[in-house]
Amino acid sequence: MTDPCKIYLITPPQIEDVLAFCALLKTTLEAAPVTCVQIRLKDLEDSALVQAGKAITEVCHAVGVEVILNDRPDLVADIGADGAHIGQEDMDYLSSREVLEEDAILGITCHNSKELAFAAAKAGADYVAFGAFFETPTKITTARAELEILTWWHEAVEIPSVAIGGITVDNAQAVIAAGADFIAVCSGVWSHPDGPAAAILQFSQLCLEHSLQPFQQ
Repeated sequence: MTDPCKIYLITPPQIEDVLAFCALLKTTLEAAPVTCVQIRLKDLEDSALVQAGKAITEVCHAVGVEVILNDRPDLVADIGADGAHIGQEDMDYLSSREVLEEDAILGITCHNSKELAFAAAKAGADYVAFGAFFETPTKITTARAELEILTWWHEAVEIPSVAIGGITVDNAQAVIAAGADFIAVCSGVWSHPDGPAAAILQFSQLCLEHSLQPFQQ
């Protein structure tokens, strides 16, 4: 039996009605276990991002789900989130740590690079994110990762890996089997034909099914 892969849910990049989204998020998080929610809202003024972030964080914390803010470590405290996620073009790791509270979570995008992942781990990152593994409608991807990097990391390093990029209920099994500690899901949840709660339940079942099997390379 292996440790089950966990779900790392990402918000849509645009939310027109925050209150309506929070209601949808609540039912989604109640459908099956989700470890964390990343707030990844684009093209918002800081005040609007903080306002939306506070509302989302309240929903998540009410059910014991941690909140990660994308790109903006400097707004984590204002929102009340649990940490931040930074890309290679965002605020650097040391500067990000300086503006975060001591126990805050900090994850780093490493694309398809073992070198970037090792550097992130050495710096003290709480997790590394690899991807994109598949085409994704939510983000323009310049790097494509192969599943073998998840297996390599799983066997070589204790710091968790997050697999990201176009993961759906139809292709998640391969990512989970490769050794991802978390699957980051976005459009695969919010655009699921049966709704996000049904999607989260299916992702959770895939994670559980694999945890009952011995890990295979």
